[in-house]
Amino acid sequence: MQELCDLKVHVNEQHTFLLHQVLIPQPTHHVVSSSFLSFTTGNLSLLLQRVLCSFSGKLKEMVSQERQRSQPKGSGVGIMEFPGGACGFELVSRFCYNNGSIAMTPSNICLLHCSAILLEMTEDVSSCNLLRQTETFLDGVFHWTWNDILTALKSCEPFFPTADSCGLLQKLVSSLLAKIAANSEMMPLLSATPFPSSSSSSSSPDTSGFRCSSSTKTPEPMKPCSNREWWFDDLTILAPSTIEKIMKTLGAYGTDNKNLVLTRFLLHYLKTVVQRPCSGVGCGNLGHCKEEYGGLADTAVHGVALMGRTAFSCRGLFWVLRVVSGLGLSKECRQKLERLMGLVLDQATLDDLLVSGHDGGVYDVNLVLRLVRIFVSTEEGGGASSQRLKKVGRLTDKYLGEISPDQSLKVSKFLEVAESLPDSARDCFDGVYRALDIYLEHLNHGARVVAVTPNALHRGADKAVRMPQLREAHTRGLQGPGKEPTGAAGSRRPSAGLAALQVAHRNRRGRPVADAGRLPGVAA
Repeated sequence: MQELCDLKVHVNEQHTFLLHQVLIPQPTHHVVSSSFLSFTTGNLSLLLQRVLCSFSGKLKEMVSQERQRSQPKGSGVGIMEFPGGACGFELVSRFCYNNGSIAMTPSNICLLHCSAILLEMTEDVSSCNLLRQTETFLDGVFHWTWNDILTALKSCEPFFPTADSCGLLQKLVSSLLAKIAANSEMMPLLSATPFPSSSSSSSSPDTSGFRCSSSTKTPEPMKPCSNREWWFDDLTILAPSTIEKIMKTLGAYGTDNKNLVLTRFLLHYLKTVVQRPCSGVGCGNLGHCKEEYGGLADTAVHGVALMGRTAFSCRGLFWVLRVVSGLGLSKECRQKLERLMGLVLDQATLDDLLVSGHDGGVYDVNLVLRLVRIFVSTEEGGGASSQRLKKVGRLTDKYLGEISPDQSLKVSKFLEVAESLPDSARDCFDGVYRALDIYLEHLNHGARVVAVTPNALHRGADKAVRMPQLREAHTRGLQGPGKEPTGAAGSRRPSAGLAALQVAHRNRRGRPVADAGRLPGVAA
């Protein structure tokens, strides 16, 4: 069916406005579908020349060029990257139809302002045009309420690049920071100055007139979710791009973050994001989530690394890792954070180490191995006492016992954890042998499952073959050659069982499955 329209206005290639020559007393509109909006109004010449084009210099030029290229009937123009899409165009149309007047509120002022800039609705086209009116309204932004500023910032998210490029976002952010500085009961987070200051080479405030102030007072060690400022929760509704803009305005983005309050805010913000339903972290959109939040995660960790153990306890550092993991944290920042954690590993508890795995295992064993290596390297350099080393030894044995029931845990990983500490870290090997016994028991359970499963995995079949030999190696390691169990004295022996298990693992990797479990000197 032929469309009865004289001009089509395509907005962002998703919505189409149909402009007709049908004379009707009042403008009407109806939505045909979610992606198609039809706007019907009066005579074409009146519509274009005296209504829309009388306020928009850009639309007037586009229509004139289109008429020169094609017949007036059925011609069309396209507008790309229009702020707010069809809603924005309709809002501007209402302004034009109402003889240059529309009710402005914090919820629509940003859309009206950006649309006016795009359509060139300036004083050169019409006096007291939309751009002038929005600028006048925005001049009072520093007198808005806190909620009004948040509403305006939130409304900018669909057209963030446009709002940022025209300076609107900067004005809103500056107003927001002024509210925070004026209503903070603690030491002021911000210092407001009428003009940018360059008196100090150590601080580089930007053109907003705000700079981040850092306290010389040594902060108390942080506990998760503690010391929350009044504005923390309110700002969690904002998009990561807006939070990034706030941090850059303060000169505290990336490696420039030297403020404890801002670091705590970022961690609170990221924690809220992780817990929010369908935030991207747990909704199959992890790649997009890393792209959006990676910079903020890095900024938070830079602040944590700068404050170090003076502001964050060992448990607090593990909490930070759980918050930023999966949010695109860079390798460099992760290494910084893990080094801090490794240096205070003797203060950790078993619950701290039980970080979920990302490679198919129940727990992140590789993380614990890296932390132990960091701690041991410090001990070798004389930085750790024997008591601290023994605490880490007991903690490692507890962790070994906790992960040993995991049937997906490879023999190589079990051995790495067991052998990650020097012998001086343990008074006895009871914990290691108990963990080894549990590990072998669960491997044996896996072998029984394989026996009744027709399509057994290669790994399961491998377990079935090597189980008797590994258990015998474990028993020999506990008893010693030709000896009965010796109780506590035997438990102080070097880890012969682990050595036999290691030989079994190496031989298994280099032999067919049928011979995987045969150890030298161990009967098949």
